[in-house]
Amino acid sequence: MNRIFFGPLLAGAVLTLANVAAFAQAKPGPLVGDYPNRPMRLLVSSAAGGANDITARIVAAKLGEVTGQSALVDNRAGANGSIAMETLKQATPDGYTLLHSGNLVILNGVTKKVDYDVRKAFDSVAQTTAQAYFLAIIPQSNINTMKELIAYAKSHPGELNYGTSGVGGVNHLGFEQLQLSAGIKLTHVPYKGNGQAFADMMSGRLQMIFSLGTSVAPFVRSGKLKAIGFAGTKRSSAFPDVPVIADTVPGFELGNSYYLYAPAGTPMRTQIALNRAINQVVNSPDVKERFAADGAEPGPATSPADLKKAFVKEYAMWDNLIKKTGIKLDD
Repeated sequence: MNRIFFGPLLAGAVLTLANVAAFAQAKPGPLVGDYPNRPMRLLVSSAAGGANDITARIVAAKLGEVTGQSALVDNRAGANGSIAMETLKQATPDGYTLLHSGNLVILNGVTKKVDYDVRKAFDSVAQTTAQAYFLAIIPQSNINTMKELIAYAKSHPGELNYGTSGVGGVNHLGFEQLQLSAGIKLTHVPYKGNGQAFADMMSGRLQMIFSLGTSVAPFVRSGKLKAIGFAGTKRSSAFPDVPVIADTVPGFELGNSYYLYAPAGTPMRTQIALNRAINQVVNSPDVKERFAADGAEPGPATSPADLKKAFVKEYAMWDNLIKKTGIKLDD
């Protein structure tokens, strides 16, 4: 199995266009009752500078405009995202403390990085984005294509290293699957977030990374990194010259989606109101334009109830995949 694309298997419960349009015309202010009547906190499970952080800041700024209350980003990097998750788990379930993260929340549960059941601890409130990963490499490398990468790795096993946001994270599993599918051996260098990995790539200490366009695009456009493959099903509109990895490694896909999570027990009316607000935020013209420039798309308008069902279903799917493939989850 080559396909690894993280994001709930969403279906149904899409908000009607009439409801979305009506909500989009509302003036800044409380979403339901007097919520929110004070600043909200958006925990981010990675260090500043990565795609998660960048996306969260775009969403937080616009959410502040919609609600009339500040949405403050609070980076809680470390332990592969479990520090931010623990902070959310301990927060009062009132809608004022939320977590912006990808499916690392699910993976930390599946891989037992946390000692509690994430399906019971958190609710998926809204999806912010969906996008596939780019494989980026340092420009001083003589490798310019996926074929060259695979050929070099086969003749120099373990010599090439790659960075990730942590053991058991999305990009780690992606590289594990790439090695399995292409028959190559690479060396894993885990970080607390992609922002730190990028710093080491700039100095030449790290050679490659799987990254979402939101964070890697500025480096590619400036020539500080070169993208040699895109892990979507078709080329990215943001970087149409970058070939699809599946052209070289048949069936390979790697993507992620970002969500806002709330502590379990957060009132459903608060979750629904926040869900509608996030849908307005990510579909606003300026936010959509920023997302599209880096190859990202707004998340679909799906109800919190259906997001929770998909969360549970995807947990079972990745639990089964990891057990079947025997992917190494410790270094």
